[in-house]
Amino acid sequence: MNFIIWIVIGGIIGWLASLVMKTDAEQGMILNIVVGIIGALLGGWLLAPLFGTGTINQNDFSLGSLLVSFLGAIILLMVVNLVRRGRTR
Repeated sequence: MNFIIWIVIGGIIGWLASLVMKTDAEQGMILNIVVGIIGALLGGWLLAPLFGTGTINQNDFSLGSLLVSFLGAIILLMVVNLVRRGRTR
């Protein structure tokens, strides 16, 4: 059951991050899930120690962990934009 919640929350976080970064038209549902989950991993590695919280990948579904996962997804999309286009939007 936790895995299903992880996929759904990861998809929502990836979708919201793609809306913020204006890449929503370029990616579908599967890529939104991937961005959300990998962004949560990235956020857990970079931002979780700064905020003192976990991420959705660590079965911590608090507001702080959702924020860290969301920020990690935005960072991931920024890096992808830099690599693909050579600039941020």
